[in-house]
Amino acid sequence: MEYNDGGMKMNDFYTLTVANVKRELPIIQINDDLAIASFVILGDTEMVCAAAKELAKKIPEVDILITAEAKGIPLVFEISRIRGHQKYIVARKSIKAYMDEPLINEVESITTQKKQFLCLDSTDVEKIQGKRVAIIDDVISTGDSIRAVDELVTKAGGRVIAKAAILAEGDAANRDDIIFLEKLPLFPFQK
Repeated sequence: MEYNDGGMKMNDFYTLTVANVKRELPIIQINDDLAIASFVILGDTEMVCAAAKELAKKIPEVDILITAEAKGIPLVFEISRIRGHQKYIVARKSIKAYMDEPLINEVESITTQKKQFLCLDSTDVEKIQGKRVAIIDDVISTGDSIRAVDELVTKAGGRVIAKAAILAEGDAANRDDIIFLEKLPLFPFQK
């Protein structure tokens, strides 16, 4: 199978280097016209630690970090640890039994291809209220996920100071309102 990215021919993998860590990413078709290089940090301690160290340097001073469940969790943990934060927040993808008066927002991302909900417990809302917040994610692509977290933070009374990710995919690399370490191309699917 071949993919074309502005004249660049690829086979089944895309080579990516982030913070001196090299990975061969499988190229996966996600719909009739598009394929992506699948970047998964879950379980990749080396990539998480290297990328977190570099992102931690770029993020301005904030009071708390937040990510959406699930792939951003190891990254937000490591950035929090590096920066000396005692807590971070995870916007959950479903309402949990322990949640008291959850705050909810809806999102649709390129990888899930269906609507999801992001929820915060009232104790997380209290941690955000009146605070400077950085949103952390592994990849920013369409921006829908990060926008949903931004709306959630705003509803909770927080102020988003930074949006940061390891990678900016496709047109997201042209945005000037995000912090990222590397660009990741999208691949028009060739039939």
